[in-house]
Amino acid sequence: MSNIRAAFANGKAFIPFITCGDPDLETTAKAVRAAAENGADLIELGIPFSDPTAEGPVIQGANIRALAGGVTTDKIFDFVKELRRDVKIPMVFMTYANVVYSYDAERFMARCCESGIDGIILPDLPFEEKDEFSSVAKQYGVDLISLIAPTSENRIAMIAKEAEGFIYVVSSLGVTGERTEITTNIGDIVKVIRENTDVPCAVGFGISKPEQAQKMASLSDGAIVGSAIIKLLEKYGKDAPEHIGAYVREMKTAITE
Repeated sequence: MSNIRAAFANGKAFIPFITCGDPDLETTAKAVRAAAENGADLIELGIPFSDPTAEGPVIQGANIRALAGGVTTDKIFDFVKELRRDVKIPMVFMTYANVVYSYDAERFMARCCESGIDGIILPDLPFEEKDEFSSVAKQYGVDLISLIAPTSENRIAMIAKEAEGFIYVVSSLGVTGERTEITTNIGDIVKVIRENTDVPCAVGFGISKPEQAQKMASLSDGAIVGSAIIKLLEKYGKDAPEHIGAYVREMKTAITE
């Protein structure tokens, strides 16, 4: 079983997203540890990028703050390696194809392997172009995680059949950010996924409240939350980790009840 699959082995998974270096890597490390200690099953770490096209204003702001603070991809690899001394749950990167491409895909995946990163999510990488990265990722034991969106329709089965690690189900059209309600028929999407693969799937984009997480996790294998956590970092800065810990605990409890 891959490390990522293990995150879904004990019931519904709660997956927080944290941008590396917002406001600094020391705070990111504390936030990751607080999340892990309070029930997070897998953590998505954002590598900041100057043009994060899939992100709404909240996560865009985190990218800007992190880059302004001097975070680089190299620093993030070193940081993850350090985290891995005591953080045992799976961790995946979420970033953009250009970040990997400009770093050199093979060098990037080799460093993921070396630092203990289990997978990578590239929201701007079309399924049809994934081969450019998937073969080198596989070589280094890094799962290239597929996204399935409401617009995927007749491509859902095709994407699901080739999926690895877990499948990121995008709940809504548009960019990341909190939403008052999620109107997409997630159940229908998950049904097609289940018919084509046993790879677990978790729902993200728009989830911020316990009842939303509970509903999405009841339809899938887990819930992913980003913007609500980034808002805590924006509001509390270096004091955010304890608030993130409490939030993760509340969300994890909601999806396991």
